[in-house]
Amino acid sequence: MSTTETNGTMTGRERYLNALQGKPVDRICVGSPTSLATYEEMRRLGIEWPDAHYEAAPIALLAERSYTEHGYDSIMPYFSIILGAAALDADIEWGEDPWEFDKGTGKIISGPRMPAVSPPNPWTTPDEIVIPNDFLERRETKAVIDSIKMLRERHPDAAVIGKVMGPWTLSYHMFGPQEFLINVILDPDYVHACLDRLMPASIEFANAQIEAGADAICLADHSTGDLVRAETYRDFLMPVHQKITPEINSPVILHCCGKTLDRMQYIKDAGFEAFHFATENDPHEAKAVVGDFKLVGNVSNFVTLLSGRPEDVAFEVEDIVSAGIDIIAPECAVPPQVTNANLMAVPAAARGEFQGDPSVTDPRNMAHEYRVDVAKQSAAASSGPALSL
Repeated sequence: MSTTETNGTMTGRERYLNALQGKPVDRICVGSPTSLATYEEMRRLGIEWPDAHYEAAPIALLAERSYTEHGYDSIMPYFSIILGAAALDADIEWGEDPWEFDKGTGKIISGPRMPAVSPPNPWTTPDEIVIPNDFLERRETKAVIDSIKMLRERHPDAAVIGKVMGPWTLSYHMFGPQEFLINVILDPDYVHACLDRLMPASIEFANAQIEAGADAICLADHSTGDLVRAETYRDFLMPVHQKITPEINSPVILHCCGKTLDRMQYIKDAGFEAFHFATENDPHEAKAVVGDFKLVGNVSNFVTLLSGRPEDVAFEVEDIVSAGIDIIAPECAVPPQVTNANLMAVPAAARGEFQGDPSVTDPRNMAHEYRVDVAKQSAAASSGPALSL
């Protein structure tokens, strides 16, 4: 991160792109390449999922709040992970749950869920993979593209971030995670064929979003350490990423959840401008591994943003800033139950503008506490043999 004197105040768009490219910024950049949509904003705007997954106008209205109301430099209008799969003819359970409120306080307890692919999975062999000729005109893909056009016109100074699923994640959706992953061991040619044949869908959708006005693309591809070894990323997915990144006509940010510290060097070598990483990885250790390579993250969703106080969020953000993380953001799509107060604490703390409750004298770095607890549990459970793909 290079925070130096610049010629005047930068726009969010300029700041985000400069941060991605290692150029000077006027202040630290705060912007998420994944969803910041909350139930609080849905209720305020009269917008609900699933409409705001596949209709451009409500998508744009909900997405822009991160920039217009919450203090982020960016807007990202793809809230789920299954729109590409939907456009490839997967059956989707759209999560049309009713709203539930606390009877005493009126606080939102739950609402429409994130959608998911419904079983059975559409394909069983790589030979069945077909990218439809009208892939970009399908309801779900077209809605994202059209929402980006709206956002670009309405917010020329915001960084608009597009998003696509990579071929590894698309394979989970279209073949099933277990069915796909077991072939890493049983039939590696099957896995290579899936990745090669799904790669064009990721590239095509990404470039359509760029043409619509996106400044950068988040490629979400979940080869997390919870599921596969670092060597599996290196041998199967890294070569595919090295083919994808030059074909996308903008900076590309890789997103992957879970433990990834052991594969960050491979990710650095895969052609991405940056890596959006998760709470499981200590930000200081991550920056030490990757050096000048750009990192985005990694404010904890379920540990801090969902369960903590604004003061806890701010305390964690200050630690992430001190680690030299280049763009500050939640670690992944925020749970929609996250309050606006906690969401807004992220940019305020990153910029040194957070004003907490004076009565709160014990802010906690809940993410650090979580990592310490997980490390202790892992050490206690590591005595037996384990299968690793």
